[in-house]
Amino acid sequence: MKVLSVVGARPQFVKLAPIDAAFRAAGIEHVIVHTGQHYDPMLSDVFFRDLGISEPDVHLGVGSGSHGVQTGAMLAAMDGVLTEQRPDWVLVYGDTNSTLAGALAAVKLHVPSAHLEAGLRSFNRAMPEEINRVLTDHAADLLLAPTDVAAGHLATEGLAERTVVVGDVMTDVLAQVRDAVAALPSPVMRELSLPEGGYSLATIHRAENTDDADRLRSVLASLARVDHPVVLLAHPRLVAKCAEHGIDLDAVSTAPGSHLLVHPPLAYPDLIASALHARGVVTDSGGLQKEAFLLRVPCTTVRPQTEWVETVELGWNVLVEPGPALVAAASRPRPAEPDPAVASPYGDGHAAARVVAELRARIGTVRF
Repeated sequence: MKVLSVVGARPQFVKLAPIDAAFRAAGIEHVIVHTGQHYDPMLSDVFFRDLGISEPDVHLGVGSGSHGVQTGAMLAAMDGVLTEQRPDWVLVYGDTNSTLAGALAAVKLHVPSAHLEAGLRSFNRAMPEEINRVLTDHAADLLLAPTDVAAGHLATEGLAERTVVVGDVMTDVLAQVRDAVAALPSPVMRELSLPEGGYSLATIHRAENTDDADRLRSVLASLARVDHPVVLLAHPRLVAKCAEHGIDLDAVSTAPGSHLLVHPPLAYPDLIASALHARGVVTDSGGLQKEAFLLRVPCTTVRPQTEWVETVELGWNVLVEPGPALVAAASRPRPAEPDPAVASPYGDGHAAARVVAELRARIGTVRF
């Protein structure tokens, strides 16, 4: 069996790690196509090195651009790749432009496709990621859902027959990385001379928080007003949007009374090590919300909705708007540990093995 994975962004590389390892262990030929959607080395190259992922076989080098330009460039490039490689399955991950482009290219060329992390919904169609999820799920032939909630969304949309719950592959890799760095110091704490459990980590990059200059200013001002140090890991999109809007990040962080510290993005093991020693996380990232929950670090999400509803229902995640609500939520006390009966909604750490089993069992069953 030959599987072609299409990836291009930081969350996808994390999901790719356990899948690539499981394919190698099972003797499955695995072709990795890197679209180049994330081209900053700290959001791309280091993940392959640090997580032991095989080097990409194909690099499309698409780079940045508007959603239409980026997705179109990927689609144009994928035709030749699929024609040359002729895989048994195309596997796409998550909710990025790379996800949608991979799924559309496959279905148009009659190549069976599977969507890992299928069925997530924020029900906010203003989010580009939501459109990518919905279109990918309706195009793909096999929907690999991480949770029962996600499978329920797919059933509501008439996709139950294509759906199987495999668990969340990010649980697989997070458990491995957490155990590897558990005894190590926090890189952020050491570098910035911060106290144990006395700082929060923050990431802000989604369009809803960065495209509007006033909203972005409000988010940054709120982070600066939190009552303890907040280390903002400055995603390239955030840096670019600040420059576009005339926002000086250094000026925000050095203003009188500001608790904001600006830092470059971290390699994945360093991110997990830093989160383990933090008092909280502030983010608009779907992946980091879930990682914080799995690490039992309180999370404050600067969005009105989340795909990972379990993190909110179990008390470890709070959805806020920028302003006083963000400041208060980031300083709230640690929640109670969830009941053991519901404490593991994202699986047992063996999702990748289930993905292998499902792809093998269904090979040759897709008819066009």
